Amino acid sequence: MKRLIIKIGSNILAPAGQGLDTTRLHAIAQDISGIADMGNQVVIVSSGAIAAGLKKLGLKAKPHDIKLQQAAAAIGQSSLMWAYEQSFAEFGKKVAQVLLTRDDITSRLRYINAKNTLFTLMSYNVIPLINENDPVAVDEIKFGDNDMLAALTAGLVEADMLIVLSDVEGLYSKDPCQKDARMIESVERITPEIEQLAGGKGSAVGTGGMYSKVLAARQATDHGIPVVIMSGTKSGLLPRLVKGEHVGTYFEPNKKRLPSRKGWIAYGVRSKGTIHLDSGAVSALTTMGRSLLPSGITKVEGSFDVGDYIYCVSEDGTRIAKGLTNYSSRDLEHIRGKKTSEIEKILGYKYSDEVIHRNNLVVM
Repeated sequence: MKRLIIKIGSNILAPAGQGLDTTRLHAIAQDISGIADMGNQVVIVSSGAIAAGLKKLGLKAKPHDIKLQQAAAAIGQSSLMWAYEQSFAEFGKKVAQVLLTRDDITSRLRYINAKNTLFTLMSYNVIPLINENDPVAVDEIKFGDNDMLAALTAGLVEADMLIVLSDVEGLYSKDPCQKDARMIESVERITPEIEQLAGGKGSAVGTGGMYSKVLAARQATDHGIPVVIMSGTKSGLLPRLVKGEHVGTYFEPNKKRLPSRKGWIAYGVRSKGTIHLDSGAVSALTTMGRSLLPSGITKVEGSFDVGDYIYCVSEDGTRIAKGLTNYSSRDLEHIRGKKTSEIEKILGYKYSDEVIHRNNLVVM
């Protein structure tokens, strides 16, 4: 049995200005039901609520006004869920809606609660259907696109694969509309060059594009989860993929799977600040697996408190780690570059010898 995350984009379910495409959704539901019947667990991350609501509001394109987007999501969400409910019922499957915002991922308690809910649903052979809670989300807490939500979900449930359904066959060497463009069948490592190939704007109704899909693939592969970007407009491809056939573009996972909690630290929570490290501290974190001590800190940026998550960067500004700080930015300004034996003398107290303990740190 495999646990699969399947992300379905707006441009597949609700093409620009056309409303919800129930025929295509039904075909996808049939393919996913077939996969579930093979003994696999499936979690769907679905876009389409806003796009489904646009037609009902008489709008042809996604508005820039966040309040109008939220209204479209509210009116489209019921249509989207009803279409999923009907389609999967025809194949003897039950679905359950799970709405998330960035706050649900940032909060460790809510993150664990979401995880428990998803595992409980799957244990009852119910297919969780996840979407961002667009009607109440605002810019500060939005995921930005459901590609990233899908990658976070893959890490959350420790998936065996993330499958991203797109309106193209996969990642191409150039604009797929050009005659000499070729599809890249496999990506061993997501480099800046690969990200450059994926650059460009998304569809008229979605917020993503190939670039956001590749960034999501990078996040999931960092978790040790393989990713496939493939066409969602053709029936029968999903079962073929699960049976082992090559479909779309395959992104190889990192050999070492990132533990769930460290994956949450790396991608689930937002950084509140940055600290700069000398070469010795960088080496201690990246090659020796040690905790971060104040002696290796050269500069502090931002305002943060004890228990916030912060980035650690090298002397040239490269992000090398992220973790939970035992000291505030104000305290670190006083103790940076100092020995641990001096902390209590300088501050009048000492929470810990380590600024960031290695158990609360992930090397990026």
